[in-house]
This record gives sequence, C-alpha cells and structure tokens, in this order.
Amino acid sequence: MRETTTSQTALRVADLPQNSAAPFSFRPDAATLKALATELDLLGLRKLSFQGDIRAEGKADWRLNARLGATVIQPCGITLEPVTTRIDADVTRLFAHDFADPDLPEAEMTGDDTTEQLGRYIDPWAVMIEALVLELPLYPRAPGADTGEMIYTEPGTKPMRDEDARPFAGLAGLRDQLADGNDPGDAEDK
Repeated sequence: MRETTTSQTALRVADLPQNSAAPFSFRPDAATLKALATELDLLGLRKLSFQGDIRAEGKADWRLNARLGATVIQPCGITLEPVTTRIDADVTRLFAHDFADPDLPEAEMTGDDTTEQLGRYIDPWAVMIEALVLELPLYPRAPGADTGEMIYTEPGTKPMRDEDARPFAGLAGLRDQLADGNDPGDAEDK
C-alpha cells in the first residue's frame, strides 16, 4: 500500500482518535462503479460496499477492520460468457510502525500479507480496491462450461485419455475384483 496524500479518502494518522474507532463507509455511485469496472477489466461491478473502522492498536500501530461486499461480472475463462460472482469478505490490515519491508534482502518473510508499513496516512478506499482485486475469481466459470477432453496421438497408436494418465486409475478395478472374491492372479496361474 503506497502512502497517499492527495486522495480525498486518505485519513491522516495524526488526526485519528487514539481511544475510539474511526468509522468509514463507502458505497460508490454508478459512475464510479463503471470506472472501477473498466480499470479492473471487469464486465460489470454492482453493489460495492466497504464498511469498517480504524482503531489504535498498542502505542504506535493501527488496525483497519472492514467488510467488503460486491457483485462482479467477469468473462468465463472458457466460453467468455458473463459470469456473476458475489463477494463477501472480511478485510483486516495492520499498519505497523516498526514494519520490516519483506522486499529487503535481510527481511524475514512471515507469510502475513495483512501487515503494512504505517505511514502518515491510511486510505480505506485503496484498501477496498486492493481487497476487491484479491477476492476476484482467477478463472470464473459459467455454469456447464467445460474444457472437454483433448485427445492427441500419432496415427496408428491408441490415444491416451485423461483417465489413463491418473496413476491410481487401474487400482479401482483391482479393488473391485478383490471385493468380489476373485484373485486377479488366478487367471494368470491357469
């Protein structure tokens, strides 16, 4: 998250109340939703809301807790038909005063992607956009969309199907023979 000073939604940390929560709530209008959909390469964006608060945590850190809600329309990864997805997610960010940048060579990687460096400003709008992007389905699928089975082989050879490539596919038949009381080795002994 970059420090923002020109954003109208950025809150100056020095102005935040130390002993109570600073609430925020965003419900963008239709024009803003359309602009965001274009920016994020979506077919559509409806009912975007981001509500929560920022409160002090300890002596120098701040925590943002919010609820993200959105309805997004993306192209199906197979058919390109519009796919509508409802997103409802809790969003948490800790803005830490003594944050060590994980991009630095000597920084220890913690796997925590909810902690960021505390700057002079905290921008809930920027957190909302970031959270929305992270929650978008990577490969949306329309109902019934299927990649199908592709079969490639050289002329004159038996094609290998997806089922043949599964390492334990043959074991199911063996299990069934054993369950019926037939020993698969009996046929070879005769």
